[in-house]
Amino acid sequence: MTADFVDKTEAHPTFGKSSGVRQIPLKVVAGVVAGNAMEFYDFIAYSFFAVYIGRAFFPAKTALMSLLLSVGVFGVGFFFRPLGGILIGAYADRAGRRSAMLLTIVLITFGTLGLALTPSYESIGMAAPILLILCRLVQGFALGGEVGPATAFLVEIAPPGARALYSSWQLAAQGLAAFAAASIGVAITLGLGPDALAAWGWRVPFLLCVVLIPLAFYLRRSMPETITRESAEIRPARDRIGAHTKILTLAVLLVLGATVSTYVAQYMTTYAIATLNLPASIALFATVVGGLATMVFALFGGWLSDRVGRRPVMLIPRILLAVLTWPAFLLLSAHPSAATLYLVTFMLNALTGISGAASLVIISELLPRPIRSTGMSIAYAIGVSLFGGTTQFIITYLIGVTGDPTSPAWYVTLTSIVTAGAMLALPETRGRALEG
Repeated sequence: MTADFVDKTEAHPTFGKSSGVRQIPLKVVAGVVAGNAMEFYDFIAYSFFAVYIGRAFFPAKTALMSLLLSVGVFGVGFFFRPLGGILIGAYADRAGRRSAMLLTIVLITFGTLGLALTPSYESIGMAAPILLILCRLVQGFALGGEVGPATAFLVEIAPPGARALYSSWQLAAQGLAAFAAASIGVAITLGLGPDALAAWGWRVPFLLCVVLIPLAFYLRRSMPETITRESAEIRPARDRIGAHTKILTLAVLLVLGATVSTYVAQYMTTYAIATLNLPASIALFATVVGGLATMVFALFGGWLSDRVGRRPVMLIPRILLAVLTWPAFLLLSAHPSAATLYLVTFMLNALTGISGAASLVIISELLPRPIRSTGMSIAYAIGVSLFGGTTQFIITYLIGVTGDPTSPAWYVTLTSIVTAGAMLALPETRGRALEG
């Protein structure tokens, strides 16, 4: 059923040659990154074109109600993530990481293709929003099950001294997805008129993703496996989820801070238009800046964590976020411009990327192999579902109630303090042997 990793990789071009431990094929890492990026790409593209999707599937009496219904369906995808995390994560621990990641690619194909090709409400009536909801449920289920197997796989294939760098590609892929989705979104928005966007333009990003999915599937099929049937079947007491409740609770708190600062950063485009009254042409590029910063600084965080340790690399940026976010929002609200908008967006994403890279690897390193994928999936899916789906609603509410444009910063500060406490409670894992 499974294959030996070293034997399958010796003949391929390599990644990470400097380790001197073993040679890792470049296309092995590319398979994880490509599939992971495509799955996150769909979620980001949906949020980017939520207004037009709302008009196509939810022709309510007012534009606001149409948008609210569209955003509500966006949130539906979050609530199916824990189920996908539990079921697909457990499948990865039983049948293998590669099998699980192939399954998520198949599911995201159906979800994305359905979203791109479903006719509008005007064409098929109530069947249109029902099909849209089903597509979002499939996408949320697949994305919830992607992070655990992908992170576990990257940690397990990495040389001992490069585990954080390898696992940081998971987070870097999310940044790549945001950068690609936002860049395509900006190009389509600026290149097409409102009528064309409403009629068919919003479908283009999803169709482009569908075209590239076969490449990701091909790359993942060539990936080796990192668990054996025997290791998946042997489950002593320490290899059961219930034996690691404390670690999983702390892991959810780690995900809390990263999720809130990530979704506040992704909100910057809406914030720039609705609160700062900046032109859309300036605001749209904030997501492009944020995606690029996440991709670059996640890799930097992984590289740095392999050299100085997990705890300082995840803790110091989180403390900086707690301290600097309010002054940054104060500067932005007092001097709204492209420069201040991009500066604040860059800071939020860069510090979150550095801290998040170390957080991902420490969770995986603290869990034994037979439950590594399940545990990582549960922690990530619960944290993102509870806080990712609600962050933008909460900060919009705070701005409306207080009238204070800096109020989103207080939410970042509060959650960062909670997350920093969880980070202090976790042991250092740099140099620690992975539990088999």
